[in-house]
Formats: sequence, structure tokens, C-alpha cells
Amino acid sequence: MKITVLDGYTLNPGDLSWERFATLGTVTVYDRTRPEELFERAENSDAIIINKVIIGKAELEKLPNLKYIGITATGYNNVDLIAAREKGVVVTNVPDYGTFSVAQHAFALLLELMNKTSLHSDLVKGGRWVKSEDYCFFAGRLSELYGKTIGIIGMGNIGMQTAKIASAFGMDVIYYSRSLKESAKALGFELVSQEELFSKADVISLHCPLTEETRHLINKNTLALMKKDAVLINTARGLLVDEQALYEALKEKKIRAAGLDVLSQEPPIKQSPLMSLPNCIITPHIAWATAEARKRLMDIAFCNLISFLEGKVQNCIN
Repeated sequence: MKITVLDGYTLNPGDLSWERFATLGTVTVYDRTRPEELFERAENSDAIIINKVIIGKAELEKLPNLKYIGITATGYNNVDLIAAREKGVVVTNVPDYGTFSVAQHAFALLLELMNKTSLHSDLVKGGRWVKSEDYCFFAGRLSELYGKTIGIIGMGNIGMQTAKIASAFGMDVIYYSRSLKESAKALGFELVSQEELFSKADVISLHCPLTEETRHLINKNTLALMKKDAVLINTARGLLVDEQALYEALKEKKIRAAGLDVLSQEPPIKQSPLMSLPNCIITPHIAWATAEARKRLMDIAFCNLISFLEGKVQNCIN
């Protein structure tokens, strides 16, 4: 079997190994693959492993030997699943590998906004504490989370883990989901309408998938429902947020702050206006990328391929 990894760098920048895949066939690993390089690299492959490389109907037509696409991610909108099924190509993904890491990062963003840890560290290193007349100084308002209400949009595995962390901080948890989650109810988390969540929550954390219904879920109208002191956290998908509307709300201080790990275009083609705002912090889509989560992802991707070869396909999405 010829196995080609087309964009392996983000999963494995050098601290993991593709050696196990080599036990299943001949493996070629590319860190990145541009669209014009795809056919030359994958044309004789039986299996390709991809993260964000786009495989549409046109690409599938030019890959006659292809039998398997392993996506090293949970999201799969970069593959035409219908065309793959029609061609008899099995497509798998890797669900639930980053639950703990993503929830942790949501709180890393939130805690930075509440405590301004990096800001104060930079000021100390820049000499401000040395020059201070007092034993401490505050660069802006600091806040505690205890007693505040967090609204979780999307109570899947990541949403649930985020809610549990919030509860441990002494926060009240409300959530919006398509249906009541018995496990959430058992923990005292309250299902509410979207409108109620936007108006009640001090912190709103997004953990829902990107669909036509959720695209620009955060927009001028929903931002207008939020408290003036509310904080928005997005570790899900960039297009859940209308970035222009968010920029205007933050600039005009209609909400307090935002912490974003995702943007509508990644990487951005230019500096987003959001990057100029002191009340918005942005990280480069790293919530998923802890060493532990990436190892877990690679382990599952390997097991997916073995299962396919043994005729017991797991995590098939088409």
C-alpha cells in the first residue's frame, strides 16, 4: 500500500513520529502541499492522510488508485464526502481527541482577559514595578470568575468539559443546545434559549459546529443582547462570528472583551482590525495543539487506517 501524508507539519512538527504508518506500507510525508502539487504527489496513492488539504470531486477524479482518506482532524468540510462515497473512497476523521486541551485553552483566554497576566508580566520586565511607588500596581481592571454566569453554546464533549471547569471556579452554568443533555442536567447546568443565554451570561463560550444555522451566530443583533460587561470566547470555528460586528462592539465598548483562537480566514491574509483592539486577544488556532492532544490524534488516525485495512472501518464519515 502506498500511503501519502500531504500536510503533516501541524500535527507533527518534529516531536512525533510517522514510523508506525510505515509498517502498513510505503509512506511519503510532506509538511505542506499546495493545490498544484497535489496530483503529482498523490496520483498513485492508495491512501492519503490530510489535515486541511482540499479534496473535491475534481481531485478525486484524478486519483484513480485512491481507496482511503484519513483526515487528521474532527472537521471534514475540506473533503467532498458525496463524491468520495460515489468513488468508493472511505473517509475517516478523528473525533474527541482534543476535548481537554480545547476546554483548557478556552479558560486560558478567559483568565488572561480577567487577570491580564501577560500584560503585567511584560510591564514588570519593562521596569514599571521597579519604578512603582507602591508594593503593587494594576494595569486595568482585574476580575474574578466566582459567582459569574457562563453561557455555553454547544454542549458536546468540549462544551461539557468547559462547563465543568467553570463550575469548579464557582461559576453558574447555563447552556444552549438543540436538546436537553441529561448529563448536564445532573450537574445542575441549565438549558436556556439562545436569547436568554445572550442576555444573562457574563461569559459566552462557543463550542458548536459551523453550519448554515450557526454561521455568524455572533452578529450585530446577538451582540446587542449581551451585557455591556460580557466576555466572548471562541475556540470553535471562526465563521461563527461576524468579525466586523464584533470589532464594532468591542471598539464601542458594547461588550467588555473577546478571546479568540480562530478567525474566519486562517492564516489571515492581512492584519484583522480585531488585532488592533486592546480588549481582544487572539491566538493562532492552537487550542487543539497540546503535545498530548496531537499524540492522541495521531494514535487514532493510525488506528483508523488499520481498521480500514482489516475491513472494520471506524470513524467513517461517508
